[in-house]
Amino acid sequence: MEPKKHKKADLELKKTYFFEVGLIIALLIVFAAFEYKTYDKLTIDLTQRVVDDTPEEIIPITEHKPPPPPPPPPKQVTQIKIVEDDVEVEDEIEIDVEADDDTEVEEYIPVEEEEEIVEAEIFTVVESMPEFPGGVGELYKYLGSSIKYPPLAKESGIQGRVFVNFVVEPNGSISNVKVLRGIGGGCDEEAMRVVKGMPSWKPGKQRGKAVRVSYNLPIKFTLQ
Repeated sequence: MEPKKHKKADLELKKTYFFEVGLIIALLIVFAAFEYKTYDKLTIDLTQRVVDDTPEEIIPITEHKPPPPPPPPPKQVTQIKIVEDDVEVEDEIEIDVEADDDTEVEEYIPVEEEEEIVEAEIFTVVESMPEFPGGVGELYKYLGSSIKYPPLAKESGIQGRVFVNFVVEPNGSISNVKVLRGIGGGCDEEAMRVVKGMPSWKPGKQRGKAVRVSYNLPIKFTLQ
């Protein structure tokens, strides 16, 4: 009995289809073969060591020595001075060996040393010079009304100027009156008397503080 094949199971009908598929696969293989590229292999050895020939800088080691200890202070030697019995010793203290509870002891009074008094500096030029009360005009009025011409100077016909120097203190008073250049005949003494009797001046000031200032005053003696 001859077997019968179904038309769908007959492969002869699909020969053309298989041929086309095979041809496409062959073309793909050929195309892949042309496109295939090979690369040189690069081997990297991560274990390779590089020798550094750079010379190593040697840092010298400096030794810091502590400073030597200071020398010990010289020993103080107590000198005992032997004094003869007949030599008088200053600041001698009498000690009563036979003193008891009823013996009166004089109270020791220490000798106070006098403190050296330092005078304040005397200025010749300051920021604000001393001034007679009322100004220079009042000063001339005071001198004209206060000076009495010495009789000896009148008789001798002595005239001229007496230069008097004095110090105006911080409180305005007058001190250290002296004649720098006189003319004699009692005029020098009269000039000093009038200057010493002047009222208190307005004191001179330096940096806002009243100071001692030296002042020169010429006094003219003229016969009428």
